[in-house]
Amino acid sequence: MTETVAAIVWTAGLVAWFVIRLPYQRRARKIGIAAQQRTPADRAALAAAGFGLSVLPAFYLLTGIPAFADYPFRPWMGWCGLVVEILFLALFYASHRQLGRNWSVTLEIRDGHRLVTDGLYRYVRHPMYSSFWLWAIAQALLIPNWVAGLAGLVGIGVLFFVRVRAEEAMMLAFFGDEYRSYAARTGRVIPRVF
Repeated sequence: MTETVAAIVWTAGLVAWFVIRLPYQRRARKIGIAAQQRTPADRAALAAAGFGLSVLPAFYLLTGIPAFADYPFRPWMGWCGLVVEILFLALFYASHRQLGRNWSVTLEIRDGHRLVTDGLYRYVRHPMYSSFWLWAIAQALLIPNWVAGLAGLVGIGVLFFVRVRAEEAMMLAFFGDEYRSYAARTGRVIPRVF
């Protein structure tokens, strides 16, 4: 694999992410909200993830800036990045599909919200965050630049560490013991090994 092909793979992943998310985002706008926790910290965390996973790497691929942070590309990095990108997209699609009308981009409980505990959610509470970690790893493999390549890991790290505790507290407040029991038997983003 060449560096150019790796850049195309990264770009295709960004486009696929948008295509997968768009219908769920449109549907979410039509469903009422029962509870929400939109905070400045949550908005900033979403912006950090968006900047690290899309804006900064796209800017780098278009301009080559910051060139001082480039490192040599190796074909194995591109192939590994492709595999991880495919895993990211499969997990991202499946987690959206399984959440269905319960999904929202911000911290919200929808009208008629139910706790999803089957499919991927049988093993982890946050498979969508798992998919984002995979996306960030794929980006680090596909873009040979210490700043642009690793920006996704920083962005998703900010989102994950700012948001997950608040999200879980909201779910616990809404679902009570049902969520507490669910959390006790599942991992956050990696399945528990028993």
